[in-house]
Amino acid sequence: QVQLVESGGGLVQAGGFLRLSCAASGSTFSTNAMGWYRQAPGKQREFVAEIIRSGGTNYADSVKGRFTISRDNAKTTVYLQMNSLKPEDTAVYYCAAGPRVVATTLVRVWGQGTQVTVSQ
Repeated sequence: QVQLVESGGGLVQAGGFLRLSCAASGSTFSTNAMGWYRQAPGKQREFVAEIIRSGGTNYADSVKGRFTISRDNAKTTVYLQMNSLKPEDTAVYYCAAGPRVVATTLVRVWGQGTQVTVSQ
């Protein structure tokens, strides 16, 4: 079983940046992909970014060019560098793990979420 713990959320002004971290523990060898989702109030949870064990990455169109997903060499911590933040990026950000994470149906483990608030 894999456990995920996020950190790094907070309040930032538009145009600013934040870096989220997700630390995985447990049976991490069984996890092929990790990534991030977000959920704004009254909206569905949406895919943000994914990184695969091989190193490949995928991004939602809304964050391409602004967000970067990466991981440490041990492949147990995943980061989301968020630049040029916009008010519409405000949401609870969830770490996810599974064989792939580009769709919620593929996610096997969720983190508890971390709040990101972008003010104008």
